[in-house]
Amino acid sequence: MPTLRIDGYKFRFYSSDQLEPQHVHVLRDKNVAKIWLRPVSVQYNRGYRSEELNAILRLTRENQAVLLEAWYGYFSK
Repeated sequence: MPTLRIDGYKFRFYSSDQLEPQHVHVLRDKNVAKIWLRPVSVQYNRGYRSEELNAILRLTRENQAVLLEAWYGYFSK
């Protein structure tokens, strides 16, 4: 499962995600959020406080091109 580490968070996607729109699962400690990449938005949040979730959304926007490149690189195999 491809994982990109950004500011202490794991941005990950799974092979079973291929049929869904582009997104990442953001993990840290026992928290996880599913973030759509186009447009960047929250699909679900489990455990992150709102301030931290806003920081995750900012990081996702700042790294959107890299995350999409990783997504397409993995699923284009």
